[in-house]
Amino acid sequence: MDVLYGLHPVEEAIRARHGAVDRVSIAREARDGRLDHLVQACRDAGIRVSLEPREQLTRYANTDAHQGVVGFIRERKFLTIEDLLEAPRAEGRHRFFLALDGVEDPHNLGALLRTADGAGVDGVLLPERRSAPVTATVAKTSAGATEHVKIARVTNLVRALEKLKAQNVWCIGLDERGEKTYDEFDFKADCVLVLGREGEGLHDLTRKTCDHLLRIPMAGGVSSLNVSVAGAVVMYEAARQRRIATAPAAAPAPVKPPKPRKGLGS
Repeated sequence: MDVLYGLHPVEEAIRARHGAVDRVSIAREARDGRLDHLVQACRDAGIRVSLEPREQLTRYANTDAHQGVVGFIRERKFLTIEDLLEAPRAEGRHRFFLALDGVEDPHNLGALLRTADGAGVDGVLLPERRSAPVTATVAKTSAGATEHVKIARVTNLVRALEKLKAQNVWCIGLDERGEKTYDEFDFKADCVLVLGREGEGLHDLTRKTCDHLLRIPMAGGVSSLNVSVAGAVVMYEAARQRRIATAPAAAPAPVKPPKPRKGLGS
């Protein structure tokens, strides 16, 4: 049984997959109108609610940052790469995936999943090894986005990327040695953005698998950004380009006939 804590993560779990929520514990001492709404949502969904001492919730969550609510969730079922590839999409809309090559910090993973949800990413690939698991900390950091983003667990990330490439998906790695800056690349195609490890970047084999390597130009004394910040920069550039590509063309402004010009002495 997985544990979620915090108002937003538990609310989103109830909203997105309430069938997986076994029960919810509320701090007996809590006095918050938002918790009343949460209790009502649980009752509407047929989820058991118990009132317990705040200290007990802290033991459940292993932190006192639970905001007076802890949810117990049945084990998450991850998708496969085939699920991501076969998911329906709007006509003319290009697929955009995110692959994480060894992101082990749960706060970075949570932040990346939150951005992926906001930027409209179609699915996230996480390797089974050398990757942070999707825990309560990840869910809390993502503000509940873990309940909405499609996540596929893959045994071997390089093989998964090769499978995407075989389906005409461009593999785009973010690397400080990239030949182009991120805003020079045309994201208006099926592609997967690959982000590497904190501080070390992409593994060598992953880097070699990528079709293109992009970099973020740095104007200061620091050579690179945190992986979650760098990922947000590129994901939203891709989202901007894709949004423009699918936006209907604006109707031309009506042309007013020129006013007759008066000559001197008129």
